[in-house]
Amino acid sequence: MHVVTVRFKVKPAHLHDFMELMMQNARDSLNKEAGCIQFDVCSDSMRPGDVFLYELYADSSAFDLHLGTPHFKLFDQQTMDMIDSKCVTTFDRHKQ
Repeated sequence: MHVVTVRFKVKPAHLHDFMELMMQNARDSLNKEAGCIQFDVCSDSMRPGDVFLYELYADSSAFDLHLGTPHFKLFDQQTMDMIDSKCVTTFDRHKQ
């Protein structure tokens, strides 16, 4: 398994539009990508503008494929000016 977490700081004026686009990206990822197992979009009303993603992929190759999909590229292009900052962290399941 390959885990991806993303933390966004979204510009306040764009939060509503960003969230609509983010939710569509999450749905498309789950419905169109065989390697996307989970895609959670999280926020906290006490910290508007902070958006946290928890994504689970079959492996790192599945995540690489995600980055090349038309729906992700469109989302990335549409939201780039809506975001103040973005931090992506990845983890792989520790083999026992």
